[in-house]
Amino acid sequence: MRLGRSQVERRLWLASTVLNFCASYGILYWAEQWVPSGLTAVLFATFPLWMGLLAHLLLPGERLTPRAFAGALAGFAGVAVIFSEDFRSLGGPQVAFAAAVVLLSPVSSALGSVAIKRWGQGIHPLSLSAVPMGLTALVMAPAAWLLERGREVTFDTRSVAALVYLAVFGSAITFTLYYWLLKRLPATSLALITYATPVVAVVVGSLFLDEPFTLRILLGALLVIAGVAVAMRPRPKAA
Repeated sequence: MRLGRSQVERRLWLASTVLNFCASYGILYWAEQWVPSGLTAVLFATFPLWMGLLAHLLLPGERLTPRAFAGALAGFAGVAVIFSEDFRSLGGPQVAFAAAVVLLSPVSSALGSVAIKRWGQGIHPLSLSAVPMGLTALVMAPAAWLLERGREVTFDTRSVAALVYLAVFGSAITFTLYYWLLKRLPATSLALITYATPVVAVVVGSLFLDEPFTLRILLGALLVIAGVAVAMRPRPKAA
């Protein structure tokens, strides 16, 4: 597989590096110094809504129907119900500011995904994932060294294992598969997988970490499932 054969491919490398990785995850990880992870999950869950709006405006043939919007909104409400207890953390000014900045992360990711959906049809998913990740490392590693060199870094077994897991399963495999699916599925429908993440997280936490599985979490999860089902329901065929 030869990389960078076209100008479009090289431009998508740059767009994905900036929008999908540097801006999106840079903002997310910066904000999580103050914003609880649950509240961050709720704020990032606006991603399908932004994706639907941008796809409606920029992708021919992907019109945002009222049913799809209602389903995405219901899924977002379900995520909000699951993590509603974290809303109490919005009291401090630093948390409120960081939470507002987090909202730029799903917008950036949605822009990057729509760009790849529109112009990346003939480009291999490995090219769209591996090269931007490599470029992101070249940008963010020096930035981290300059801005965070006073902080202690721990490389024990647990932290290294977590880093390897995130690199392989949370990044390399995930984004390659995501870009492969993006060629074959509507962008708005694929964005709904964002709602599965918090549901899976609370289930895993309940099964393996003895975290409580409350009625609130159950109702939120059911709302997420119902919203996704409504949004993914195929249109009725014309008679």
